[in-house]
Amino acid sequence: MRRLFLFLVVCAGICQTVRSENVEWFTDAAAAQAKAKEQDKLVLLDFTGSDWCIWCKKLKREVFDKPEFAQFAQSRLVLVEVDFPQHKTLPKAQQQANSQLDKTYGISSYPTIIVLDADGKQVARMGYVFGGASAFIAKLEKKVARTKAKTSVAMGDSCGPES
Repeated sequence: MRRLFLFLVVCAGICQTVRSENVEWFTDAAAAQAKAKEQDKLVLLDFTGSDWCIWCKKLKREVFDKPEFAQFAQSRLVLVEVDFPQHKTLPKAQQQANSQLDKTYGISSYPTIIVLDADGKQVARMGYVFGGASAFIAKLEKKVARTKAKTSVAMGDSCGPES
């Protein structure tokens, strides 16, 4: 009985690892934006220092590598890693593309998460969130909903009857 329990625990761990690896991360923001538009998804840009930033590593380990996030991302997001490593060298074209994104969004700290709608408009900006994948997802959804509500009001949409 003990062996069966141990076997099930090991299998569950392997399944979680496999599921979390099923998330596709783009490095080409334009290709990701095209896919998001085609699939009516949001684009999540992860500005990271993948090999030196402690909070970036925590975010990856506690959120991005979790099956809960993978499931959420597969249905709602197109993911882009915008990396600024110190101990590995990216191709020159990738460095230039990442630098341009850095300038475009005025990144001043890592990690910074920028969320774009399917048309490329910024709908959320956030950093590391304490509490793991569920807390991160909840905050992301709240920020996106708040932006959508502001946009609807600004465009004249209302819940009541029109006059």
